[in-house]
Amino acid sequence: MSSKYNFQKISHFKQVLEPTGEQKIPVVFHVSDELMPDDRTVDQLIEVASDPRLFKQLVALTDVSEKPGRRNAGGTVAASEDYFLPQLLDTAPNCGMRLMTTPFDTESLTEEKIDQLFQELVKVIPTKKYIGNYVPLNVVIDICQRGSRALNEYLNYAPDQYQNIHSGGNMFEDEKPTKKDFYETLPAWFYRFGQFRLGILGAAGNHFLDLMKVEEIMDNNLALKFNLKKGQYVFWIHTGSGLFGQYASYFYTPKIKEHLSQRIVWNLGRLTFLKKNIPWHQALKKEIPAYRDKKEFFAIKADSELGEKYFTAHRAGSNIGFANRTMIEFNLSQAIEKTLGKKNALDLVYDMNHVYAARENHFGKDLWIHRQNTTRAFGPQRMAGTNFAETGEPIFMPSSMSTAAYFGVGTDENEETFFSCAHGTGKSKEKTSEVPENKDALLEKMNRRGVKLYNAKSKGVINQDAAHYKDPEIAIEGLKENKIMKPVAKMRPVAVLMY
Repeated sequence: MSSKYNFQKISHFKQVLEPTGEQKIPVVFHVSDELMPDDRTVDQLIEVASDPRLFKQLVALTDVSEKPGRRNAGGTVAASEDYFLPQLLDTAPNCGMRLMTTPFDTESLTEEKIDQLFQELVKVIPTKKYIGNYVPLNVVIDICQRGSRALNEYLNYAPDQYQNIHSGGNMFEDEKPTKKDFYETLPAWFYRFGQFRLGILGAAGNHFLDLMKVEEIMDNNLALKFNLKKGQYVFWIHTGSGLFGQYASYFYTPKIKEHLSQRIVWNLGRLTFLKKNIPWHQALKKEIPAYRDKKEFFAIKADSELGEKYFTAHRAGSNIGFANRTMIEFNLSQAIEKTLGKKNALDLVYDMNHVYAARENHFGKDLWIHRQNTTRAFGPQRMAGTNFAETGEPIFMPSSMSTAAYFGVGTDENEETFFSCAHGTGKSKEKTSEVPENKDALLEKMNRRGVKLYNAKSKGVINQDAAHYKDPEIAIEGLKENKIMKPVAKMRPVAVLMY
């Protein structure tokens, strides 16, 4: 780390950058020197911590790293008493993960059967496609209102699994928005995207569907509660809310860099939706273009009419994210039945959101928490009244396509992070193994590690190789030491579907 920063080292896995100059709040890094991001990322975090509307501290977790085209690094948690800051969040709400157990183990599932299954999955779970699974428009609106439960009912699939999803699979929770609320929040034709885009894994970054093998049980009692056993196969999904989520988010967020198709959709949306006689419409129309080149962050007063509309759009997109993973699980379940002859083979462990804003109470205050590629990590006390009151909230810690992943639970001793955890190990500032020069070298490296990669049509897939990611063993040690996460099981990728 450059000497230009005056870090205070609190412990091996905790360092603090106290305010100097324009910086208003500390940046608290829950990382060791090996996990520290590069100077560019630190500068970005200082810029975020200089915003006077943020509360107490900016938290940087294990996977903190710069995200190209974003104003805020991934792996961060920011809080504000009164404001939404949309630029602190990623390009779409509810990028998230889902973990499912299976009845299969190394004896019942051979390499040949795995290959047969994944050849089918390449066909039925697209990574990049214009049209996924079609659903009627009324189902899209129902999903926006009630979350993934609406899609489960439409598909007649696992209707009770909402109990094992973050916020019950519905970011509106006990609120009951109407159809009118949604059409007053976003252009009506935006909802049409939701009709055709469910079930697509996505081409962005490291979205994946993995088959993993449980390699080690680290807490026997907790593993039993989650039906996890050594040698068992599990499926892991990482994907988001697709085009609907992106457009719902971008409509209220100044973007640094836009694709041509995005500019066309946003401009058409604003031209057809924003009216001259509605004050918050005019505020949005004026301020979004103005803030694209400003150093200051765009902020929306949460208790304003604009804040209400932003939060409605944000949660509608988040609910589409839950539904997208539900549709992928449904298609996965059908593929398992077709190729392996096992019906209803999947049991949902948990589905969690790691890009979102939510109202939570911390340090005795009601705050707007912004989790940017970080997950909520409530301990047993905060999970009272849920299926996880005895265990704490489930947490997923994947790394690269060919390195270990961890499953764990939140603790009651983690308030300093606003009860949050990393959503992975994150990109490393230095390479952690040999770097493949091309796709053939990547496949060979993964083969040596016992992992088979499917689809892999993108040129950028080599950038998801293990060499670019932080060491998961060091990362998990830090999470344990700082009492952020209690590890339950260690897993290894066996087969990976990725663009």
